[in-house]
Amino acid sequence: MKKSIAIVEDEPFIIEALTFLLENEGFGVSAISDGAEAINFIIKSKPDLVILDIMLPNVSGMKILEDVRAIDEISHLPVLMLTAKGQKKDRRAAEDAGVSKFMTKPFDNEELIKHVKLMINS
Repeated sequence: MKKSIAIVEDEPFIIEALTFLLENEGFGVSAISDGAEAINFIIKSKPDLVILDIMLPNVSGMKILEDVRAIDEISHLPVLMLTAKGQKKDRRAAEDAGVSKFMTKPFDNEELIKHVKLMINS
């Protein structure tokens, strides 16, 4: 069975690039661009991994990460935060909230795939 990845990202070009990369690696990919709908989407889709942006419409990625970690049925999910907000305070806040991996945009395709595979297979 294909491993599934949920992308929570509001930039269409990033969604397109990630979908292309991940599907070429054999993953099933679904995406949502509205932060307010993200938690319900993650609960319903039960992905093997979540790729999450910080800056989203309506609800921030940090709040979504905190919610994921607080909800028992999804708290175990690996979350890769992929964001343009790469300052130390952003990284620290994400780590404090329980992020599995923090990466900044622009990202290296090979590095992203490497970390996705490590998180999904662990």
